[in-house]
Amino acid sequence: MNVGFIGLGIMGAPMAGHLIAGGHSLALKTRRQVPESLVAAGGRPCASAAEVAERSDVVVLMLPDTPDVEAVLFGAEGVAEGVKPGAVVVDMSSISPIATRDFAARLAERGAEYLDAPVSGGEVGAKNAALSIMVGGKEEVFARVKPLFDLMGKTVTHVGETGAGQVAKVANQIIVALTIEAVAEGLLFASKAGADPAKVRQAITGGLATSRILELHGERMIKRTFDPGFRIALHQKDLNLALEGAKSLGLALPGTALAQQLFSVCAANGAGDKDHSALVRALEIMGNHPVAEG
Repeated sequence: MNVGFIGLGIMGAPMAGHLIAGGHSLALKTRRQVPESLVAAGGRPCASAAEVAERSDVVVLMLPDTPDVEAVLFGAEGVAEGVKPGAVVVDMSSISPIATRDFAARLAERGAEYLDAPVSGGEVGAKNAALSIMVGGKEEVFARVKPLFDLMGKTVTHVGETGAGQVAKVANQIIVALTIEAVAEGLLFASKAGADPAKVRQAITGGLATSRILELHGERMIKRTFDPGFRIALHQKDLNLALEGAKSLGLALPGTALAQQLFSVCAANGAGDKDHSALVRALEIMGNHPVAEG
């Protein structure tokens, strides 16, 4: 396919690379310079999002937040200025489900289809083409684009109509945040009580408490490796979507609110750009005890 890819950051660059390796022609645009590795592989840098759309049958977005997506779609020299009738816009960013439905309707007026397809799996999943991809939109449009999803992800699920993918991603981020918090509390308790947190983690990975977060982020907490795979600031954005959505639905999400406050403690102490596993720092500050030295 002729594919456009806009947003070539930590996640987007390796995702675009998989599409090129899969034999697709890629038109590329990002805020800074298009990575040389993608150009060397055959990707074509473009001057604007509109140019990307003009060259593409499918336009993929991988951007930080709702305003970024709106600007790229409908701002000056945006996708909407160049999108072809019948083309598909695939937003793989994590943004507001309400805004998603609005964007889809506005692009439909220009004859374009729309899928919301946020992902989970972080930088590691993006590099290994092992992402979980949650898709909202028309089933027949999903079927057209699925070969691209299969190059980037391991688990690809059509969740439902437009916006359903974003709803699934918000639910995912709630569960991830609360699980990180639970792992952090458990390891902090073990350390303060005098046990080796690394040995405790090893012991409980064989039981009911095991999880990918205990395996990966528990190790980060012990080894103090908080370089971002997924930044706290971005997870805060996702939990804001959850809490705003819950308010509109008349729901209480007390655990989500707690996790958001702990992320805010981290941000207030200069850790907003650290990996979300650094949530443990908020508990360490309150308990005046680190899980491990480092």
